Amino acid sequence: MSHTARIKTVSFFWAIVPIIVMLGCICSGYFIFGIRAEPLILIGTATAALIAKYHGHSWDDTLKSICGKISEALPVILIVPTIGFLIGAWMISGTIPMMIFYGLKFINPEYFYISAFLLGAVVSVCTGTSWGAMGTIGIAMVGVAIGQHLSMPITAGAIISGCWFGDKLSPVSDSTNIAAISAGVNLYSHIAHLLWTTIPGFIICCVVYTYAGKSLEIASVGQPEAVRGLISSLSECYNFNLLLLLPPIIVLYGSVSKRPPIPTLFLSAFISIILALTFQNAPLASAGDAVVSGFKLDMLPKTVDIGSLPPDLSRLLERGGAISMFSTFVTIFSAFSFAGAMSVTGSLRIVVSALSKGVNSTFKLVAATIVTAATICACTANGTLPLLLTGDTFKEEYKKRGLAGENLSRTLEDAGTVVEPIIPWTASGVYCAAITGVLTLDYLPWAILCYTGMFFALLWAATGIGIKRLSQEPEQQQEQTV
Repeated sequence: MSHTARIKTVSFFWAIVPIIVMLGCICSGYFIFGIRAEPLILIGTATAALIAKYHGHSWDDTLKSICGKISEALPVILIVPTIGFLIGAWMISGTIPMMIFYGLKFINPEYFYISAFLLGAVVSVCTGTSWGAMGTIGIAMVGVAIGQHLSMPITAGAIISGCWFGDKLSPVSDSTNIAAISAGVNLYSHIAHLLWTTIPGFIICCVVYTYAGKSLEIASVGQPEAVRGLISSLSECYNFNLLLLLPPIIVLYGSVSKRPPIPTLFLSAFISIILALTFQNAPLASAGDAVVSGFKLDMLPKTVDIGSLPPDLSRLLERGGAISMFSTFVTIFSAFSFAGAMSVTGSLRIVVSALSKGVNSTFKLVAATIVTAATICACTANGTLPLLLTGDTFKEEYKKRGLAGENLSRTLEDAGTVVEPIIPWTASGVYCAAITGVLTLDYLPWAILCYTGMFFALLWAATGIGIKRLSQEPEQQQEQTV
């Protein structure tokens, strides 16, 4: 009997078992006992592999599927240490310290949270990349928050909300384009329809972050002497120059012009090292250590008296380096291993198809789309797969119900793109935690834009407000006229 003949079709029960095992392990191990997510994800991977074996697939089949998924993730995996490399270079060159310096000097603590949100939104809309915005303006705002003794969970939530606002709406964002393509709609029609769920969330963010700055943190930010001390120390440690803005400008230009990200990041880091040697008199060996192991205060020139620096400065500046991103690499590796083990039996598609059955109203259809996209995002640790798989699964169902494709593409972004950073084991969740130094569950309540889209998607589906019908599409109206 051939190997193919021995393969048995997986039932819905066996398809969903690995998901239940993984989520069950994470709920008990991660949330209750504080066990890291990676070994818990691998338990789900082992379960999926055993089920594949039981249904006739060999270990080689599973291994090939896992390797295939990891190879698909290689661009993300390679970007992760590159960003650590970049942050170390920006630290020793003085690029990020200069941003922190002027942020501490000019941003009023009362308006910091709303400023962090709006700056993240502007940069991400212009560049179309949430990760790029997090790695540039996000890093700087985290430094300012530490210097101002502000709440780090609120700071992280505000920055993430702003950065993913642009990733959701920018016409140059990959996820925005993929969502439109997956649902078969025009890009700008998709963006216009997204405003129904995004603008209310944007307004809520503005209100909450403004109130948080004015009311919640007033008592804890009244430390002007500490802030002045940090400003003085930064100016003592670095020679600030407008040319230090060149590295982030390179990254922003590369994002806007859709240049390959890894060469762009390395170019920015290389320029940063040159600036460190030129303006900061940094030894070449220290620059090499900073990009690999992370920046340390003892890498500053010998003319700086490190012992006289305030303790907060090390917490502010000692970060970056490719090695610092290793835990992010391990999490991504574990998550894509699980996705590969699930894919060998087609379990994920079986679960998705089951979720789309029994839908008999617009509200249920939108709810099923949200559950499916969020489930795929959680199971694959990837924000792109939910857009492609869910769009392909539900496209015909929306047409059958007379609903325009923009409703589908909008919901894909509401439950796929912006949900990823609030799931602890996804690539974006781990990346945001690494960048901000705040656990995902700690910043989750404050990452408001990441979940308001789902609420308003369900609200408009229940009321019929903001729901576009096929008869409203210009192309169909023209056909009817003819």
